[in-house]
Parts: sequence; C-alpha cells; structure tokens
Amino acid sequence: MKTFLRWPSALWLFVALITVFAACKDKTPDPAPVPVVTTIASIDPATAPVGSTIAINGTNFNTSPGSNTVSIGGITATIVSASATRLVVTVPTGAQTGAIAVTTGGQTVQSTTPFTVAPSPIKPTATLQGTLFVNRTLSKDTVYILRGYVYVAADYTMTIPAGTVIKGGGPELDPLGKSAAGTLIVERRGKLIANGTASAPIIFTSNKAAGQRKPGDWGGVVLIGKSPTNRPGTTTYFGGVRGTAETYNEPEDNSGSLQYVRIEYAGTGQPLVADSKLAGLTLIGVGRGTVISNVQVTQCSADAFAFYGGTVDAKYLVANRTTRNEWTTNWGYIGRVQFGVGLRDATVADPTGSNGIESQNYDPGENADGSPLVKLSGLPQTAPVFANMSTFAFSTAPTAISAASPGLGYYQSGVYLRRNTGFSLYNSLVYGYPEGVRLEGTTTGLAASLANGAIDLRGNVFANTLTSAAGSGTITSGAANTFLTTPAFANQFVGTADVSTLALNGANFNTTAPNFVPQSGSTLLAGAVTNTKLTSGFFVATAYRGAFGTDNWTTGWTNFNPQNTDYDR
Repeated sequence: MKTFLRWPSALWLFVALITVFAACKDKTPDPAPVPVVTTIASIDPATAPVGSTIAINGTNFNTSPGSNTVSIGGITATIVSASATRLVVTVPTGAQTGAIAVTTGGQTVQSTTPFTVAPSPIKPTATLQGTLFVNRTLSKDTVYILRGYVYVAADYTMTIPAGTVIKGGGPELDPLGKSAAGTLIVERRGKLIANGTASAPIIFTSNKAAGQRKPGDWGGVVLIGKSPTNRPGTTTYFGGVRGTAETYNEPEDNSGSLQYVRIEYAGTGQPLVADSKLAGLTLIGVGRGTVISNVQVTQCSADAFAFYGGTVDAKYLVANRTTRNEWTTNWGYIGRVQFGVGLRDATVADPTGSNGIESQNYDPGENADGSPLVKLSGLPQTAPVFANMSTFAFSTAPTAISAASPGLGYYQSGVYLRRNTGFSLYNSLVYGYPEGVRLEGTTTGLAASLANGAIDLRGNVFANTLTSAAGSGTITSGAANTFLTTPAFANQFVGTADVSTLALNGANFNTTAPNFVPQSGSTLLAGAVTNTKLTSGFFVATAYRGAFGTDNWTTGWTNFNPQNTDYDR
C-alpha cells in the first residue's frame, strides 16, 4: 500500500525533471547588443558659399555642440546647434569642396556625397568721396571705393565693421580732376573706428583687379589728432593733405581705433605736392587715447608706418615688402611701440635709401649750430621708445649701398637716427642691412642725445650686417661704434658666418608665407634687458629679443601675398 502511494509522486518528479531539461536544451542565448552607429544621411543644402549655414542630417550625433567635430574639406566648422539627428554648422573660411566628416563618441564618419563650396555672390560697390559731414557706418556686405581725397570731418565718426573691404581708387578716379589717388583722411577731432577681428580683418587695398595690383596704386590712411607736435602751427601738411599743424597740446586725444587692419599697395606719389608720398598708415599728432594694434602694411611704395608727432602707442605691427622705411618717426613723436616685424624684398628699395627704422627731429638748417631750440607745443625732440622689433632685409650677405647696383636698390641702415632725434630701442633684432645703425648729426646735437640717454640702444641683436655702426655728419663711425658696443648696453653682434646660432625659422624669409618664430635653442629666446623706459604699463616684459618668442601673433589675420586675393565676394 505504501509502495503504491509513492508512485504518483515519483512520476510527477520525473515529468518535472524532463520539462526542466527540455527547457534548458531549447533556450537560446540573448542576442549581442547592437552598437550605436553614427551616420550622415544628407546635407542640406549640398552647395553653399563660405559663411553660410548648412544642416547635416543623420543619426546618433551628440546633442551637445561641443562634443561633435565637423570638418568641411579638412577645415573645422563652427557648430551652431546640435540634436541627435541634425547638426547645423557654418561653412568655414578656407573650406574646399569634398566630403564632410563628423566625429562624435569616438567615431568618425564621412558623407558619401561631396559638399560643394559655392562662390560667394559678388558684393555691391559704393563710392566714398569728398568730405563726410556725417557719422557713417559702413557695411561688410559692400565694397567701398575711395575716389580722391576722402575726409572724415571734425566731430564726425566713420565706423568700419569687421570684414569690410575698402579699395583705394587710382588718380583717374579723382572726382575733382586733380589726379589725386584715393586716400582716407580723418581730420582733427574726427574718429575712425575700424575694429576687425583675427578671422575677419578690415582690408584697405588697391582698386586694381587681382593679378594687376602694385605698390603705390592709391594713397593710404591718415589720422590727424590734437596731441602735440614740434612743428610751428603754420606748417602745412605734406602729401597734399589740407590744413596746418596748429599748436594743440592734448596728449590723451582720441582719434579712434584700428585693430586687425590690413593696408595693401598704398603709398602713391600725389601730384598735389611735388615729391610727397604718404605712408601706408600716417599718424599726425595722434594721441594715446587712440588704439593701434594688429595692423599690417603690405607693399607700400613709401613708408609703411609714419608717426609725425603725437603720443599714440602701437603694438603688433607688420611691414611687408615696403619700398622705403618700415617705421618712420618725426615731428616730436614720443609714443611707444612694441612687437613689430618687417620683411623686405631685397630686390626692391628706394633710391633715397631704405631703412628699417628712421627717426629724425628737425628739418635741415634748423638747429644747425646746435643752439637750443624754442619748445613748440612742449615737444622739442622726437623721443619714442621701441621694443621687441624685428626687421629683415637680405637673407644672405647684404649688398653695399651703391648707385652701381640699381637692381638691388639702395639699402642703408637697420636703424637710422638723424637730425637731433632722441630714440630708444630695446630687445630688438636687425638682420641683413649694410649698416646695423647709422648715427648722423652734430657733436652738439645728436652727440648730446647719446651722452644724456635720449638715444638708448640696449639688448639688441645686429646680425648679418657689413658694419654694425656708421657715423655721418660730425659723428664719426668710430664714435658710433664705441657707443653701440658699450658693454653695459648688452648689444650682440652676429657675423654672417655665425647667423646659424640665431636658429631662425626655416620659413623666416619666405616672402609669401613667412614664419618668424625662432626654432628651439635660438639665442634670441633669451637675453632681454630691462630698463626704466620699459616699466610703464604699456610694455609687456619678455625674456626674448626680437618680435617673437614662441607665439606667432601674425597667424590668421595677415596676408603676405594678397596679389590674387578675391576681395569682391
């Protein structure tokens, strides 16, 4: 009886075991997780110009714009907005036709069809001429043509947005029929607000077509302020600019702001005044309330930068293939300049003599006997302070000054100090000039400035020169050399055979795409001096000599070869 009662329980146990076994045998493993894949399905629109926005449609984008990277033809684009299925981006400057790449979540995918960069539409043009008695704001979507002398009158302001192009017309466009080339002149009490950016500089250039531009196609840019000069008030301006110097004494005067600005192919001779040229950027009595920073002057047939009196400071200046002088100071200029680089075309120079820096004070005949001069507007002497400048002429041994070598022009001095100037230069590099420094004057004029410290040259490097120092007038070359080599001044002299110790960048003398940042181990990266003239809040303390340490501040906003640049779109 007991055996019979156990039989159903055993049977049920057997059935349960069979069921479990069968279930285990038939169970399949869970499928592996499907990986998340980023795809690009379409581009809308598939053709668009630089600066426009396009949408990239697909899957599995990161919803945070900064967590995606988009490149168009190898150039990284700015992402405007992001969702899991759509990225909106701006077509970047420099983008080329080709596949669009998206990187997100460790994956990079490319579009299967190319994106086409379309030509930008040609911008409309507008004319600027005569005297502007109005506050005027230009538009980056219009190209402006300067016809003749264009004046921004006293008490009015011209504002130029980033990315705007202004072309200087040739003499044939002068509306007055006087053959004056296009020139922008901001008169005393007027203002020019021209603030570009590194990615969208403001361009002043030739009105000639691409491929036909040349130095001297137009006049240049002139600012006139109320900061003092040492000229008599009745002195007329040069270059055909209307007005006289007058006798203002407002060192904090403000003529506006120029930041990230390029000035190309200026410096024409103006028929209004014989033998008179304006610089690419001419500053007359401009006060230190004015901002001058990141300005490039390219292929000017006169001086690149000219400071006539005033107190304005300037930083980050580029003089590219200038014909005459790169930096000129005169009329009692006492401002400060730091970080400037000049690169010459050694086959082009001015018959009157091409220099890196030229500083002078009074015209010939003034103070000829060394007698004290009457102060004019409180400024008896030009006495600016320059620091961290680099000027490059010949890459190989320079050619001596000679009328017998017109093919090489008439190169003279890296630094030319004359006519009783006071000038200070610190921690700078002068390379490839026949003369490193020329001191020209009288023993009672310029010699006094050498003795009292008004002329001060310290911590500089003079390299690849035929002679380090030369004298002229009653200053002998021996006296000039004794001054420059004073041990306490810590100037360095590097012969042509030893320039490798400077370890200049391999592209330093590439006139169309230079790089001025010295190589690691360069002796230029150390050795800077300090001086009381450098202790103002304006100057940045550096350990290096020359315009560059490890940062290439010319990147992005400069153009060393604008001959074929399309400025019409």
